[in-house]
Amino acid sequence: MGVGRFVYTPILPLMHTQAGLSAGAGASLATANYVGYLVGALTGILAPALVRSRTVLRGSLLLLTGTLGAMPLTHSTAVWGLLRLLAGLASALVFVVAADSLLHHLREHPPHLSGWAFGGVGGGIALSGLLVLVLRSVADWRAAWWAAAALAAVLAAASWHLPPQDAPAAPTVRSSAKPRTHRWFGALFVSYTLEGVGYIVAGTFLVAAIGQGSPGRLGSGAWVFVGLAAVPSAALWARLGRRWSRPGLLLTALVLQAVGIALPALVGGTAAALGSAVLFGATFIGVSTLALAAGAHLRVPRSVALLTAGYSVGQILGPLAVAPVLHHGYHRALLLASLVVLAAAAAAAVLRIGYPHHLVVAGHTAPVGQREPTEDDVPAAAGPDGTRGALGRLT
Repeated sequence: MGVGRFVYTPILPLMHTQAGLSAGAGASLATANYVGYLVGALTGILAPALVRSRTVLRGSLLLLTGTLGAMPLTHSTAVWGLLRLLAGLASALVFVVAADSLLHHLREHPPHLSGWAFGGVGGGIALSGLLVLVLRSVADWRAAWWAAAALAAVLAAASWHLPPQDAPAAPTVRSSAKPRTHRWFGALFVSYTLEGVGYIVAGTFLVAAIGQGSPGRLGSGAWVFVGLAAVPSAALWARLGRRWSRPGLLLTALVLQAVGIALPALVGGTAAALGSAVLFGATFIGVSTLALAAGAHLRVPRSVALLTAGYSVGQILGPLAVAPVLHHGYHRALLLASLVVLAAAAAAAVLRIGYPHHLVVAGHTAPVGQREPTEDDVPAAAGPDGTRGALGRLT
């Protein structure tokens, strides 16, 4: 899933220079992928039986691999858009099935173990960046897509026998008490929606932006560092979230991410590029982990579904919002994305004011440092890119 969803980022500069893809068309292809991901996520939420289907998992793996292999077969932007939309849909379904299977089988294990498994998304990012880094000097954009398809096929074969969750989780006994937490949830919703806008701009254009003022290999190399930093991030933030205030950690992660996104636009050179990659990779999954866990703690009905909707819409709007400034290059887009993430941090700062850490639930309190209600208590739990049953349940 990490390869199929994110390999577009390091290949995008090659398509600009070799396939004649304009910056605006590149943004449109990214948006098509995010629309497909939202559709796939909503499908998993509205039809929960799909997340327990081995057929859906295998069909999605095949579809995702096929869309990668089909990209070099045409020069039609419309067909590329359709392929990226299908890739987004398949990516979401793969993630839904894998996440539910993982959380079902590891539910009695420490939360950070699931965090390491979700780091596979970062592993896919690192592999996709490494692949393009190796190929860019010896092959063209077509070969990069075909190599990505071959890599996805190998990974699909390795995950072919992943056992989906075979039965719904037992219903959770809910408290009749309905604590009034909507004011905090409103701040959280605004923060997470803005994060969707800012994060996806960097996730789409970071490699191209670094490549504008640096040697071509540096952009793809930075994407490898994004993936490597993302691998342990979910486990790390999940562990920190059990020791310190989630709103405080969310604010910290967003500020670090904003700095990382702005670095390539403000400072040139290898150190700035790699620092940006590490800061971005170490925070984008962590922000989702913290935000979705905080939403569940606030006990707002269907909190994760609502947060997911805002985040997914933000992802769709992000590339469209920066499209007018792309004709000046990607640096202005990164600066705009950084400002949006800082606005998300400001909303997270508001969330900290009077945040109910000792929220009374089912007749007891859950102070910081102890296990709080998880997304298993909320219908339609969702993950960082709009999927059901994902990173929000890590803590």
